[in-house]
Amino acid sequence: MAQENYAFILLCDEKWWNRLCEQNRKSQNQTKSFVRRNLRGPIKTEKLLFYVKSPVKQIRGTADFVERVAGNSKILWNQYGKETCLKNFREYRSFLHGCEKATFIRFKNFKELENPVPVEVMKKVLGILKIPRGGKYINRETADELRV
Repeated sequence: MAQENYAFILLCDEKWWNRLCEQNRKSQNQTKSFVRRNLRGPIKTEKLLFYVKSPVKQIRGTADFVERVAGNSKILWNQYGKETCLKNFREYRSFLHGCEKATFIRFKNFKELENPVPVEVMKKVLGILKIPRGGKYINRETADELRV
């Protein structure tokens, strides 16, 4: 594993973040999946950092990356849908906005951070004003600077 790809910052809406936390409280220590539209997300990394977008603007959690599975949205739902925070297939299809391809980012050991990392610290450490919509790889040293 290249040190440059030690962690991957995932963007998450507050609604899905809250659902993910609720799901984790009910079923800790189980593999979970984060759904993305189309084919995007990390391919190889060790850690996932969950950045909750506006209005929160903080890294609120971490997890250990298991794998990225991408392809036909219906097949993926049938295999991994129970791992998501989506309530049912109908909600999943609505979330995808008609996309036929999806990505499931599978992870374990999900944790909410006691001290979330605010966007001001992220900007300073990462040297960027905005996290790209597709996410961002960071190296181990940068993750350590973020204290996650």
